[in-house]
Amino acid sequence: MATIVLTAVGGALGGPIGAAIGAMAGQAVDNALFGSRGAEGPRLSDLQVQTSSYGTAIPKLFGTIRVAGTVIWATDLKETGGSGGKGQPTQYSYSASFAVALSGRPIRGVKRIWAEGKLLRGAAGDWKTRTRFRLYRGDEAQAPDPLIASIVGIGNAPAHRGVAYAVFEDLALADFGNRIPSLTFEVEADDVAVTMGMVVETLGEGAVRAEAGGLVLHGFAATGASVRDAVDALTGPTGGWYAADGGGVLVRRGPGPVRVVRDDGTAATWRRARMVPADVTIAYHDVDRDYQIGMQQVLRPGGAGRTVRIDLPAAMRAADAAGIAGDAAARMLLAGEVRTVTLGWDALDVAAGDRIAIAGETGSWRARRVRVEALTVVVELVRIAGATLPPAALTGVPVLAADVPAGTTRLQLVELPPGEALSDAPAVAAVTAGSAAGWRRAALMAQDGGGWRDVGTSAAAGVIGRVAAAMRDGPATIEDRATVVEVALLHDGMTLGDADADMLDHGANAAAIGDEIVQFGRAERVGPARWRLSRLWRGRRGTEWASGGHGADEAFVLLDPATLRMVDDPAPAIARSLTVMATGIADEDVVQAMIVPDGRGIVPPTPVHVTLHHDGAALHIAWVRRARSGWWWHDAIDVPLGEEREAYRVVLVEGDVMLTIDVAGPTATLPLPAGPATIEIIQIGTYGASRPARAVYRPETNR
Repeated sequence: MATIVLTAVGGALGGPIGAAIGAMAGQAVDNALFGSRGAEGPRLSDLQVQTSSYGTAIPKLFGTIRVAGTVIWATDLKETGGSGGKGQPTQYSYSASFAVALSGRPIRGVKRIWAEGKLLRGAAGDWKTRTRFRLYRGDEAQAPDPLIASIVGIGNAPAHRGVAYAVFEDLALADFGNRIPSLTFEVEADDVAVTMGMVVETLGEGAVRAEAGGLVLHGFAATGASVRDAVDALTGPTGGWYAADGGGVLVRRGPGPVRVVRDDGTAATWRRARMVPADVTIAYHDVDRDYQIGMQQVLRPGGAGRTVRIDLPAAMRAADAAGIAGDAAARMLLAGEVRTVTLGWDALDVAAGDRIAIAGETGSWRARRVRVEALTVVVELVRIAGATLPPAALTGVPVLAADVPAGTTRLQLVELPPGEALSDAPAVAAVTAGSAAGWRRAALMAQDGGGWRDVGTSAAAGVIGRVAAAMRDGPATIEDRATVVEVALLHDGMTLGDADADMLDHGANAAAIGDEIVQFGRAERVGPARWRLSRLWRGRRGTEWASGGHGADEAFVLLDPATLRMVDDPAPAIARSLTVMATGIADEDVVQAMIVPDGRGIVPPTPVHVTLHHDGAALHIAWVRRARSGWWWHDAIDVPLGEEREAYRVVLVEGDVMLTIDVAGPTATLPLPAGPATIEIIQIGTYGASRPARAVYRPETNR
C-alpha cells in the first residue's frame, strides 16, 4: 500500500521518473506504515467466543453483526439466601454484575442477546432472565457507569469514551449453573447497509477511500494489529486491491475504467498457474441463521486438489456469500495468468493498482508492479476476473434459539389436602405461570397482616387455566365417566396428557378445580390452549365435600410437585388471610393473590360408609374412619390413626331436638328416634374437626 502512496509522492516531487523511483522505494516503508503483510486476520470464531484477557482486540463494528465482546469488569458472585420451606434447606440464589466491551466505535444499540446460545433478550427487548441492563453507545461524552463508580470509586471509574459497552447489574445466574454465561450480542452499529467505502474510509480516517458501488454487507467486524490488517480482512476475501489516490490510497475491486496501452509483443513474458484450487470455501456470519457461522463452497472440476478457505468477518446472506466465493474462485483461476509488458516513456504515469487494457484485446488487467529498466517502463499485469454468475446457495435448516415472549405472571394459591406426611399447619402452595410460553420464574413475597417476607423464587412454570362450564356433581367412589370438563389454559405451550389407572393410583394428573381435587385419565386437545378432560376420579384426598359446589370459570391448577412452591414463612394459619406477591421479569406491576386457609390438610377426612340399624329399643350407628396419612393401603390391615387419639362426636337431630355424644371408636348407640332424624358423625383430630358425614334415619327402612 505504501508503494502506492510513495508513487504519488514521488510523482509530485519529480515528475514521471520520480514516480517510478518512488514506486520502487515504497515497498521498503510499506510495513512501517501499515504493518506486516504477514499478519493474520481475524478468524470468525474470535467474534463468537467471549474473553476477558488483557490485550484482547476490541473490534470496530459496522452495520449489524453478532459479537461476543470482551468482559472488562466484573464483581464476585452475589449470594442471596431465601426461605427453603419448613424442614427444607435454605435456598440460595446467585447473581453477578459485569461489563462487556462491544465495539471500538460508536453504535446505535443492541438488539438480541444470547446466553449460552439461548436468548437472554428477545427481539422485542424482553428479558428472559432477571437483570438490570445499561448500554453505553461509545460517544465521547459518556459518563462512568454508576455501579462501577460505586464499587471502584468515582475517581477510579473509567468512562470508556469511544468504546461501546454494556453493563449487567445483578444478572440472575440460576439458569446458567450459577456462573457468568458466555454472551453474544446482536449489535446495530449503523442503520444503513455496509459498503466497502464506508469501512475503509472510517478505518483509514480519510487517508484511504474506496471506489463507489461494489460490495454491500449486512455487517462487518474490523479488527487487527494495524489498519492494514483490518482493511485486508475485507479487501482480501472480496478481491480488492490498492491504487494511488493523490496523497492517499484508493481501494478498487473488479472491472472498471481502464488505461489502454499498446503491447507490440517485444520483451513480453507470460506465466500461468500450475496449482489452481479444486474448491473455494468462504466462512461468514449467516444473517438467516442468527449470525451463526455459515459456509458456502464453490467446486472447480479439474482443480489440483488444493482447498482454500476464506474467513470473512462479515454478516451476509447465503446468496451473497456464494457470490463472493464464486468471484474468489474465478480470481484464483486467473491469478496465475501473469503478463509482463515493456512500454515506452509515454507509460511513465502508469502506477501500481491501475486497471490496464491492451489495445486490440478483450478483458482487463491490474498493474501489480511497475519498474523502470533501461529507459523503459516494465509493467507486471494480473488478469482481472469479470463478473461471474453467483452459484446456487442454500442456508440449510437452521436451529435457532426460540424467541418467545415471557408474558405476564399469573399466580394461584392452593390449600393442599392431606398428604402422605402429617403436618401441624395448613399447606399453602403458590403456583405460578406466564401468559406466554417464554415465562420462566418470578420472585415471591408473602405477608399475613405483618410485614412482607421473602419467599424466594417460584418453582417451575405450572399449568393454569379456567374451567369453561360448571362441573356437575359426581361420585367419589367410582370413576366418573359421565362428566367431561373443558379447560382453557393460559397459552398453547401448556399441555396435558393421559394416565392409566396405575398412574392415577400413584397420584398422576391431579388438579385443583375450585376446592375439589380431581384426577383425569384422558386429556384431549380440542383447540389452541383448550383441552377436554374425561375419565375423572373425583373428590381425591378427602375433597368429596366440594364435588357439588362448582361454578363456571373456576380456576384449574395442575398439582405437579415440580411446580408447587410451598409458602410457610409466614406460616399459614386457619382463618387468617395470607397474601402472596409475585413479580416476573416482564411484569410492569406486582401480581397478588390471597387465601384464607380452612385447615383441610391438618384435620381428619370425613368418615365414610355410615350404617344405621335399630333393634326396636336403640339406634346403632357404625362408620369407617379415614386418616390424613397413609393414603396407600400398603399392609391391607388398617390405616394409621394420624391423630393423638381417636375421638368422634355424634349428633342426632330430630325436629327441634338435638342430641350430642362423644365416643372413642367408630360405633355409637343412641336412643331410638320416634320419627325421621339426621345423624352427623365428626372425627375430632389433633388440630380440628373433620367435616361431618351425614345419614338420614327413617324408621320404616333402617331396621
